[in-house]
Amino acid sequence: MPYLSIKNKSLNWGLAALSALLYFYLAYFVVRQDFYQVLGLYTVLFLAFAMMLRSEVFSFKSLSIIALILRLVFIAALPNLSNDFYRFIWDGRLLVEGLNPYLYTPELFLQGEQAALIPEGQRLYEGMGSLNGHHYTCYPPVNQLGFFLPALFYSDNLLGSTILMRLFIMLGDVGLWWFGPKLLKHLKLNPKAIFLYLLNPFIIIELTGNLHFEGVMLFFLIWSVYLLFTQKWAWSAVIMALSISVKLIPLIFLPLILRKLGFKKAMVYYVICLGLTALLFAPFISSEFVANFMSSINLYFQSFEFNASVYYIIRAIGFEVTGYNIIHQVGKVLPLIIISGVLLISWLRKNENEKNFMSSLMWILFLYLALSTTVHPWYIAVILLLSIFTKFRFPLLWSFAIVFSYSAYITAEYHENLAFVALEYVVVFGFFIFEVVRMRKLRV
Repeated sequence: MPYLSIKNKSLNWGLAALSALLYFYLAYFVVRQDFYQVLGLYTVLFLAFAMMLRSEVFSFKSLSIIALILRLVFIAALPNLSNDFYRFIWDGRLLVEGLNPYLYTPELFLQGEQAALIPEGQRLYEGMGSLNGHHYTCYPPVNQLGFFLPALFYSDNLLGSTILMRLFIMLGDVGLWWFGPKLLKHLKLNPKAIFLYLLNPFIIIELTGNLHFEGVMLFFLIWSVYLLFTQKWAWSAVIMALSISVKLIPLIFLPLILRKLGFKKAMVYYVICLGLTALLFAPFISSEFVANFMSSINLYFQSFEFNASVYYIIRAIGFEVTGYNIIHQVGKVLPLIIISGVLLISWLRKNENEKNFMSSLMWILFLYLALSTTVHPWYIAVILLLSIFTKFRFPLLWSFAIVFSYSAYITAEYHENLAFVALEYVVVFGFFIFEVVRMRKLRV
């Protein structure tokens, strides 16, 4: 990764101090309705991020310290750009009461006789919003553990629960700080590239700030891949199960294992990984659990719409042809296209090669995001991290352009601004095409 010769120590440490101040202001004084303020702060933070990464002053240790300090700025802040954390705390408090969080929606629970069991139940419901409160939880068991422990120690303290969850997420980043450079070195890449993720304002704001657990899932994923590449594939399967049990998305990568390990070893890998995943789900399993969990998954593909790209084009065509929203029909077809694409990438590419394997992970995720009906900002964390193990940098640009999706919250009543959505994807897909063409020319 090239670095410009930016050697002025005062300038570079000044950029770090400015970033800390801007993060502090963003964490404690800004709400997501202030879109243009968020956009301005985000832009300045990205410029400072780019300049710090290109500095010759900062060593690996210095960048590590800065990444930690910038996260600690958020330590006592309630998330102000996302309300998902209210649902996390709700699920955790249900678990503390010995209740299965997969069996109740917050809305119906508060109407029942057990409503008083959940401290601040009404506040949590109002915080998460009626849309979230109307549906069953879809967070896997290891993620639920991250909700349970804060509720166990802070059963009626919103800030205490928030701080403990934030520390868990930061521990995930510490794990990536440890295994990310190891994997980069193994692939003969610059270990400093890990700071394209760890110092990225998008990651600091969306994960540390807004309490999304993608970073914990990614820690287990990168650890698993590192074990796979160092011939410890059985342990890789165990850690992959933990990754899946934080967020389900790594399931989409499993077909790659078949070509990487060969049929016999891959079958053992699948048995270990999926068997352990099933074991982690086992305490919650019932007929109601299966129905409720699958209903949440189906809603994601067939009802929810946010910040989509290809799907919005299909939807617009559907309106012209039929006169109504065709999400229910398209939502059944797009997953089949994604699965077909995943199988083609898994089998046709030479994924025995480790660098090909890493780029295949990225292409699979790109296909998934491009065809999804819903792309929340924190979903981009996965493709951003995977991209640092490749030569492609369009996900880095996406981690900036994703801020345009916050234009949906300018008014109290959620409404997407499709001009901003279009701007986001013109920038991202435009740079993606540029990089693909450039790579082909370099090969020639």
